[in-house]
Amino acid sequence: MSRTIVALALAACATTPTPPPEPAAEAPAPTPPPVVEPMQSSVPTLPGIRSSKVQTPQLAVHVLEAGDADGVPVVFVHGNVSSATFWEDTLLALPQGLRGVALDLRGYGDTEAEPVDPALGLDDMAADLWAVVDALQLQRVHLVGHSMGGGVVQKAVMQRPAAVRTVTLVSTVSPYGYGGSHGPDGTMTFDDGAPTGVNPDFVALLQAGETGAEDPMAPRNVFRAFYVTPPLMHEREDALVASMLTTRVGDAFYPGTSVPSENWPGAAPGEQGILAAFNRKNFDASGIADIEPKPPVLWVRGDGDQIVADEAMFDLAALGKMGAIPGYPGVEVCPPQPMIAQTRAVLERYAAKGGSYREVVLEGTAHSPFLEKPDDFAAELHAHLQTSE
Repeated sequence: MSRTIVALALAACATTPTPPPEPAAEAPAPTPPPVVEPMQSSVPTLPGIRSSKVQTPQLAVHVLEAGDADGVPVVFVHGNVSSATFWEDTLLALPQGLRGVALDLRGYGDTEAEPVDPALGLDDMAADLWAVVDALQLQRVHLVGHSMGGGVVQKAVMQRPAAVRTVTLVSTVSPYGYGGSHGPDGTMTFDDGAPTGVNPDFVALLQAGETGAEDPMAPRNVFRAFYVTPPLMHEREDALVASMLTTRVGDAFYPGTSVPSENWPGAAPGEQGILAAFNRKNFDASGIADIEPKPPVLWVRGDGDQIVADEAMFDLAALGKMGAIPGYPGVEVCPPQPMIAQTRAVLERYAAKGGSYREVVLEGTAHSPFLEKPDDFAAELHAHLQTSE
């Protein structure tokens, strides 16, 4: 065999080292969703209102905006059984140089439906507010809160007092929450937070999306009787009722759960839902009197408010005293909650410790002064917004 053939055979059998494979190209990282993107509101908005979704680490939050995009931010927080829709006229009335931002709280409006944790006493909702502020890269904000939203604002300013220019509380819940306390100092009436409860007919009609006025407990009738002063017929009533109907109903949302109680009327707040979150058992914002620095506070309320009052029509103790709920044990055992006196007492402490507050009572108005007397409310709000540094 010739040397040439042998060489070829050896060459054919030889193992040629295989070069290492080139590393596979890394797949491109997924594009993160935009922090802010336009979003159509489920409730039609007024001309001039911008609607968007703000993605935060906690959840996606629906916000309505108006005014100068680069203006000083004024953040509005709605009350229970409502949404940012309630603030639209107020947003549009803001003076030049201000940027109005109204958010839908979790469980309301078009914000992602994440349950509230009652044990946090609205601190999670306050954290949602700051998450929106951070996502929008807002610097030092004015805070405005209505009813339950006033409780959220109280907790928010306690979390970041230096980030707040001014505070405006509109028909706000007491710093000791709603239900379960008595006396100007917010002493708990019973250890379990009783009394608590809500009209089941209203809840059922809310869940059913009732828009009519045939049933006395229909959301439209509750709006007409308590949110505003009868016989006012608000020109945007349909939109405002639609806003009420965006409320998530259920154990984890509104009204939440209750548990049997040895105390009158036999029920105490449970471990789920919004009513438990701002019951005195879980909610205490009286520490707002101790924050530093202390932004100036404007407290606006209507003289005819029956939702937040010293003997409110939604306070079971007050209803028991009126004879509307049987078995009432008397004011010695279960006195009505003096909501106005409680708020004033805490704000007096706030002032005594170096802060300032101003109480404005609008005559002939109920629970929503900004809807009933928008010009009077705007004048007070706009003047207050100019008091910050």
